[in-house]
Parts: sequence; structure tokens; C-alpha cells
Amino acid sequence: MPSISRVTVRRLVTLIDFPPTFLRVFAGLFGLLWGSFLNVVIYRVPRGMSVSHPPSHCPACGKPVRPWLNVPVLSYVVLRGRASCCGAKMSPRYPVVELIGGVLSLAVLELTVLTLPHPDTSIWRALAIYTAGLTFALAMVATVFIDLEHLLVLPDKANAALAVLGLATASMRESSYVDGAIGIAVGLATGLAINGLYKLLRGRPGFASGDSVLLGVVGAWFGYAGALFALLGGAVQGTVLLILFWALGGKVKEPASVAEERAAILKEIEELPEDEREEAMQQWKAEDEAAEAPGEGMLAALPFGPFIGLAGLELLLFGNTLRDAFYLWVQP
Repeated sequence: MPSISRVTVRRLVTLIDFPPTFLRVFAGLFGLLWGSFLNVVIYRVPRGMSVSHPPSHCPACGKPVRPWLNVPVLSYVVLRGRASCCGAKMSPRYPVVELIGGVLSLAVLELTVLTLPHPDTSIWRALAIYTAGLTFALAMVATVFIDLEHLLVLPDKANAALAVLGLATASMRESSYVDGAIGIAVGLATGLAINGLYKLLRGRPGFASGDSVLLGVVGAWFGYAGALFALLGGAVQGTVLLILFWALGGKVKEPASVAEERAAILKEIEELPEDEREEAMQQWKAEDEAAEAPGEGMLAALPFGPFIGLAGLELLLFGNTLRDAFYLWVQP
């Protein structure tokens, strides 16, 4: 009797093969680790420093931080907010950003991965969706903190890479390369048009070039509607928070680091030969939106990037809900 060959069928590994609790624990810890790296990015990038070299070190005395004293959140709590090497006070921003990283990682898992059809989604596709979403989320967080402190966004190369990632993963968000490309164009054009109109009316820049780039990045991820939501939604949320801040007795000032940088640049220009000062001053004003910004009040240079970043996070995590709410609102 002839033997019957057996064919072994390898089943595709899907989300259902991994317990949700395991995935949540992994995502939380993974996010905390990347939150720790975010602190490096937030501190070093606006200062023109490398994010990879030198390794983590104390900002006060420069001594390297030992690995066992660099555990996210826990190290800050155990050391009571002080550096172990010199006792310098550590900014509470460090554990806050680490916790944000952990929470966002969990949110990306819950809202963009665990909502996928478990039996049909391979673990590799789920991992790709999670990785892409977390990358975008962490980039928005870095932008928020850097812009709040320095009126800067991430470097153009980083934003370009983020836009390319958005285009490359468009199908994971039921979008397309064309939608993303149109989104980039609409985001950039809208920001540049606003700045051009403001400059025509007021004689100086009013919408930072970095914010236009950021609108283009959001457009790459969520199309032209996403770019417009980032602009309008960011403006509304920023206005509401600003009004609440004023109502609670807050005083609007530009970041101290911006005033310090402006003073340093002015000093350098004043030290130039007299025949070079005017040209240097005009070149600086043409390249830097904050060159002539006053120190406080309604005309103070205020960061808009954080609100674009906030809107981007809302689109990533609650995009479908926002879309459904919009359709319900516009339907008769």
C-alpha cells in the first residue's frame, strides 16, 4: 500500500496568539524606555548636540550616569529628584516625559492595534502598525516640549523622515500615498500662505516656518483633512488654553531661552565692524521669526507647534471617532 505523504501547514501567527496582558505590559515598559530617550532628544537637539554621544551624563557636573541609576521614573523617585553624583536638582520633566512615553505606548496599542481583527491580523503587521504609531506619537511629544522651551521644532531631516514614514505606512491607516502627498502640499502651502499674509499686513513673520513643516508632516500621515484639522483644531485648543491661563492670573511670556538666545545674537552683531552690522541684522531678521519679537504680552512670540502636535496625537488615537463626529455634525 503506497504511503501517503503528509503536508505540514504552518499557521500564520496572529494577534490572538498573544495574551492582551502580555502586550500591555510590554508596551508600557517599552514606552517608558523610549520616554527616557525622549528626554535626551528634548535636551540635546535644540542645543545642537548629538543624541547618541556622549552617553547619558549629568547636566550639572558632566559625570556619566550609571545604567542602574537610569531606570525610567524609578530612579527619580529613589533619588528624590537629585543627581547621585553631585546632588544637583533634577527637573521633574524627566519622569513626566518618561510616563508620557509609557502612557502613549499603551494608548497606541489599545487604540490602533488591539482594535484590529485578531484572528486575521498577523503579528508582524500589528507590530508595524504599533511601531509606526509610536514613532509618530513620540516625535509629537518631542516637538511639544522643544517648542515650548525654545520655539523650535525637530530638525528638517527628522521631520522629512517622519513624513516619509507616514507615506510608507499610509495603507495601515486606510489611506494612500496620493492622500499623503496632497496632505503634505496642503499643510505646507497653508502655513506659508498664513505667514505671507501676516507679513504683508504686519511687516514681520507671524507663522513660524517650522510650524508649516509640522503641518506638512501631519498631512503626510492623515491627508489634507488632517493637516487642516491640525491647524484649526490646534488654534481652537490653543486659544481655549490661553484664555484659561489668563483667567487664572497667568502672564504670557516668551520662553526664557529664546530671550537669552536673542540677547546673545544681538551681542555678537554689536561686536561686528560697523559696516557689517546692518547686513547681519537684516539677515538675522529674515531667517529668524523671533528676531524682533517682544518679551511679553499679546505680541509675545508664542509656540504653536505644541498644539499642532496635540492635534496630531488626537488624529492618531481618535481619528475614527473625530471623523464620525464630524460627519454627524455636518449631516442635516
